[in-house]
Amino acid sequence: MMTNQAHNSNISTSKIDDFRWPFQDTSQIPFEVYTNPEIYKEELDNFFYKGHWCYVGLEAEIPNPGDFKRTVIGERSVIMVRGQDAEINVVENVCAHRGMQFCRERHGNKTEFVCPYHQWNYSLKGDLQGVPFRRGVKKDGQVQGGMPKEFNPKEHHLTQLKVAKRGGVVFASFDLEVESLEDFLGEEIITYFDRLFDGRELTILGYNRQKIPGNWKLMQENIKDPYHPGLLHTWFVTYGLWRADNEAKLLMDKHYRHAAMVSRRGNAGVKSTEVTAGVTTFKDTMEIQDKRLIDIVEESWWNGPTAVMLTLFPSVIIQQQVNSVSTRHIQPNGNGSFDFVWTHFGFKDDSEEMTQRRLIQANLFGPAGFVSADDGEVIELSQKGFEQHPSHRALVQLGGHTSENTNHMVTETLIRGMYQYWRKVMGK
Repeated sequence: MMTNQAHNSNISTSKIDDFRWPFQDTSQIPFEVYTNPEIYKEELDNFFYKGHWCYVGLEAEIPNPGDFKRTVIGERSVIMVRGQDAEINVVENVCAHRGMQFCRERHGNKTEFVCPYHQWNYSLKGDLQGVPFRRGVKKDGQVQGGMPKEFNPKEHHLTQLKVAKRGGVVFASFDLEVESLEDFLGEEIITYFDRLFDGRELTILGYNRQKIPGNWKLMQENIKDPYHPGLLHTWFVTYGLWRADNEAKLLMDKHYRHAAMVSRRGNAGVKSTEVTAGVTTFKDTMEIQDKRLIDIVEESWWNGPTAVMLTLFPSVIIQQQVNSVSTRHIQPNGNGSFDFVWTHFGFKDDSEEMTQRRLIQANLFGPAGFVSADDGEVIELSQKGFEQHPSHRALVQLGGHTSENTNHMVTETLIRGMYQYWRKVMGK
């Protein structure tokens, strides 16, 4: 598969075995982890293809038997499909015959999968059920060609992934020995996962898709970073949606790979406080016409927080910002680029008014969102900086050098924690 890798003549091409983390701790991050294509290949193997559960979608996206969604894990194309028995299967989109990616539609409904190249067909579980001319062709009383007698269709199924579901969310893994999803998430994180996905039936409100020219880890970092929202995003600091003085806590699982940033909105539009004085993005005269963009309508399942951002390493961000809820799927396509797919959803028992509110507040996010457009731009410019000076390093020392849970947002602890985990798994 071709990858869209950012090109720069200064990028290091050293082998992964030659790379060693050059600092004592993870409060400094070498630029090479964002630019070295050999490191990127190892990341795909270590984080996306073994030892981890990766997000593939929501059950609500495939409600009926035969419904499918084509997506990716890492750079490998996979299909999430609901079988005729209503069970959800995930198979790799690679024909067992000649390796063709046989499915091209993003969504649809099928009774079987058929590779257009040679018409090999598979059940919705991925089992091979038909091979044209398997027993050859009769001509002049003789059989010509065909598959060898020892050919066994049971040995030539599609790659079938391990599947786990929780609260309407579907995860899959190429690693059949991966730990349980519950152990993977961990006790601290699963509490906030279940807070949102509490068993209510989900409804799909829409999608956004964008390509961001930056390393895939930068989006994990961005959502683990409470330092920037009140400084970069005009909307967040002006209306108090996410500000350094908000009531907050930052939590990690025991491995430091996943994180939850939990916040409750404070007073909007305060003109003079420690966190707004001198902050150029604070606009005390800014007003909006449609107050539903920022108004809070408390929901029973919130239990306090007005915003919870879950980063589940390596593949997905789960967002609740006021009444807007969505998943954000990270899809790497080269060490300097990734696709970012947003799935906005609601709940079956939402009123029409709440559905409209969720849709309106979704405008804060997505590729052209009032907030998220900023993130895409700074990630792109960060990647350009890394490639310009690949021997340099990033500094993440706000709040110190260690990685620990906190009850404030003036820290980069979650990023330091993620790279502790990265170093452990990568052996660096």
